[in-house]
Amino acid sequence: MTVLILGGYGVFGGRLARMLIEDGADVVVAGRSLPKAKTFCSEWGGTADAFDARDETSLAAALATHAPEVVVDASGPFQAYGDDPYSVARAVLSLGANYLDLSDDAAFTKGISALDPLAKERGRAALSGVSSVPALSSTVVAELARGFDDIALISSAILPGNRAPRGVAVMASILGQAGAEMRVWRGNVWRKTKGWSGHRVFDLESGMRRPGEFIGAPDLALFPAVFGARSVVFRAGLGLPLLHHGLAALAWLRGKGALPDLARFTKPFHWVAERFERLGTDRGGMQVVVAGRLPDHSPVTRRWTLVAEAGDGPFIPSIPARILIAKLTQGSVPAGARPAIDAFSLDEAEAELSRLTIRTKREDIETPRLFEDALGPAWADLPRAVRDLHDLWDLQSFAGTAAVSRGTHPVARLLARLFGFPPASDEMPVTVTLERRGDREVWTRDFGGHVFHSTLRAATPGRLYERFGPVTVELEPVVTDGTLSLVLHRGWCLGVPLPKALLPRSDVRESGGDGRFHFDIDISIPLIGEFVGYRGWLTPQSDPLEPTA
Repeated sequence: MTVLILGGYGVFGGRLARMLIEDGADVVVAGRSLPKAKTFCSEWGGTADAFDARDETSLAAALATHAPEVVVDASGPFQAYGDDPYSVARAVLSLGANYLDLSDDAAFTKGISALDPLAKERGRAALSGVSSVPALSSTVVAELARGFDDIALISSAILPGNRAPRGVAVMASILGQAGAEMRVWRGNVWRKTKGWSGHRVFDLESGMRRPGEFIGAPDLALFPAVFGARSVVFRAGLGLPLLHHGLAALAWLRGKGALPDLARFTKPFHWVAERFERLGTDRGGMQVVVAGRLPDHSPVTRRWTLVAEAGDGPFIPSIPARILIAKLTQGSVPAGARPAIDAFSLDEAEAELSRLTIRTKREDIETPRLFEDALGPAWADLPRAVRDLHDLWDLQSFAGTAAVSRGTHPVARLLARLFGFPPASDEMPVTVTLERRGDREVWTRDFGGHVFHSTLRAATPGRLYERFGPVTVELEPVVTDGTLSLVLHRGWCLGVPLPKALLPRSDVRESGGDGRFHFDIDISIPLIGEFVGYRGWLTPQSDPLEPTA
């Protein structure tokens, strides 16, 4: 089989070329620079060529000369393909070849389906995202999610070592997204966030912890509909903390409008990164987590972890193309244009990965559930609406209306202002957003623009801690006749235990009815009297899913 690779001497295209040459394929290494193509081929083999793939005449001439069965676009950046992003794919299909690309851009990969009629007419396949994402990541998700009744969260991360080669196209893609607005599907809602934010540390294996930040990937646009997940998040990281956190600082400045699009600084950033290349390690990793519930409603979290050593990490994005080219040779890839979703099995992927200095691990991990663990068997006695609100895996929000009462004592009024409680009202809109951060839950309540926060975490068995600013209280959740009450037992202010005489009195009740979550909360303070009370209802916020094709 003859395979023509656009960007065939680049970081990822070059590694694909090397693997295909090893497999016995006739490989045409193409790009804009003939000297670079010849230098590559003199070392690794293959046939060198140079032309502008965006020029239809030049591309047609190259295809006529080499007659490839498959053309792989490994050039990018796919975000910068202009007003006619599929000109190369369209020309390849029209001239009778199969098309694959290594796109990491969500819009580009999703949009390839526009060529589906042409691909089927020609009896050829056009698959986009034939790379670590979404081809490999979707295969992992499909395997991990086997047997799930409800997928609450899909979380993926790619965390390369600092010594991994840095392609200019990949760097331009990351810099262009850093600090820019992006959409993420979290809690059945499309939410806005900033690229290179959402800091989290990943444990890949003992002694190997890496930071990751939100960044765009095809998974974000495709997985919500494909897998029916309530949340889909993707992060990436840089192997050297100095570069990783330095980029986070610049992304924050861009997000505040203090810096322009960082992609315009790709060349100087690339120069700086190369100066630090000898620092850090060549060990990198990838992690995919799928969490949710089985048909018996039991919670489960499954994790797949990949660790690459000896500089083999940069081969990973080319593994899906290697697998699919073999399948094209066998005639087992259906005609049509589509994102490369679940296009091969995880066993096939791991077999290819095992040929490199790469190890993978699949495991079920503990699934701590704050309220579910505290309540034990009583969790099942809660109404569905109450369980849904407390069934927090990532981030979710609820909206409704509330009536608010306030104490009239001057001290009560002062404290209410300090804590951000809303003014008294017979009816006002309310939104409650819950976010899981590690083993804690952060609740943000917005009553008509008056916002206050609290953080919950596990205490002793059957009890929880909730912190409002300097005050922390210990609560015991109790279910009686389908109503959840939170009984206050102890409290602290700035870490100092509060005597019972000064401990706030609270009456917290949560119930279900009419498909809604109902709350009724009254808080009073000894010697002062009524502090604040609010009661009302909430329903889950949700957005319609967008089709993948």
